[in-house]
Amino acid sequence: MSVLPAGLAAVERAYARIAEVDRPEVWIHLRPRADVEADVRAQAARAAAGEDLPLAGRLLAVKDNIDVAGLPTTAACPGVAWTPDADATAVARLRDAGAVVLGKTNLDQFATGLVGTRSPYGPVRSADHLDRISGGSSSGSAVAVALGIVDLALGTDTAGSGRVPAALQGVVGVKPTPGLVPTTGVLPACRSLDCVSVLARDLTLAARAVALMSGPDGLDALARPVPDDAPRAAPEHAVLAVPRAADLAALSPLWREAFDAHVLALRAAGHAIREIDLTPFLAAARLLYDGAFVAERYAAVGHLVDAGPAGLDPVVAGIIRAAGTLPAHRYAADLVRLAELRAEAERALADVDALLLPTTTHHPTLAEVAAEPVAVNARLGTFTNFCNLFGYAAVAVPVDPGVPGERVGVTVLTRPSADAAAIDVAARVLTVAGPGAWTALDGPPPTGGAAAAALTGTGPRTRTPVPA
Repeated sequence: MSVLPAGLAAVERAYARIAEVDRPEVWIHLRPRADVEADVRAQAARAAAGEDLPLAGRLLAVKDNIDVAGLPTTAACPGVAWTPDADATAVARLRDAGAVVLGKTNLDQFATGLVGTRSPYGPVRSADHLDRISGGSSSGSAVAVALGIVDLALGTDTAGSGRVPAALQGVVGVKPTPGLVPTTGVLPACRSLDCVSVLARDLTLAARAVALMSGPDGLDALARPVPDDAPRAAPEHAVLAVPRAADLAALSPLWREAFDAHVLALRAAGHAIREIDLTPFLAAARLLYDGAFVAERYAAVGHLVDAGPAGLDPVVAGIIRAAGTLPAHRYAADLVRLAELRAEAERALADVDALLLPTTTHHPTLAEVAAEPVAVNARLGTFTNFCNLFGYAAVAVPVDPGVPGERVGVTVLTRPSADAAAIDVAARVLTVAGPGAWTALDGPPPTGGAAAAALTGTGPRTRTPVPA
């Protein structure tokens, strides 16, 4: 089938699915069908003219703290909405590759939260369980993918905002090394830690999208290229680190049993498994919110919160305003403490190729979050909060929980710039994930080489032009 009929058929299916599931809280701005079809026709014309469009026919959802030209950006706070004239670099590069934007998705306001409920546009409910949270802050993006409305979605991930909802919705979440994908056109949460992430039902597609978005754009001062000596794949007999039993106390019984079973399955499949002490990782995770690094949230959006805009979420406002009271000396002390913890972590990982962790801890109900919004959120970030502080790459994938209808996920983490190795190991993890992991995914698990090649071999064909 040529690009045009396939693309129009995908649009028809997407809008039919939107009507079928009736989940308006997923979207903050859903584009008119005629506009989306016009974009499909334009992309088809480019393909017919001979352009290489690796994402032709693919529908894309974009988290509403990432700019899409001509569509309002709200960051889930209607009182600060603006309409950008240009796409964020990440969006521009995916559109350049043929993707078509379907709409902007809901999120925890100002990307502050892991629950998906902190939004005046409504809490985003889980795709499978309407009484449970979606996870956040990339809540609408994860659910739009899980419901089969779009092929892939953009989220952001500072403390787990892409990985946690991916796990709770049974999809793939790829969080690159900080700086790999420029954040130009993204409203910051913590500027030095923010990452654009990808959610999809297919690991190879997600890896390809990351590749297409990667590389400096001349605008983001924190963006950087992949070093020439970065690993292109994991070793054939990769050694995987896993936590000690004592480090898994935050897990619910279901998540603990599923993680332990998956580690056993990996060992049985011939993978080398090594237990490590997770203490420095967990201590760094606590620094993100219990220490002074949260001050970056005030630096990013404190001026917006202090203006008291319409639709301001009280929990988010409390977190950000409190962050503005932290003294500079605490931040300076925490920088040193973080360096010490990172050194301890590197010693723990000295002889391993990747770290395997539960992505999050449990799947709370909406009522549980309403009763204890901060405590539940903190627990969900137990195994995610340290990642960007250490500069790691991470790939979250679903595994079989052993209970029909439930979702459980694990995350593969690698050192900075070892993104291809993380993709490679994640694909191998999926090969032993069990059939229950694949009810929300397309097709069989990808091979490690194919998935890693999508990240290392595709790359952007062209770069977004940089203004003179």
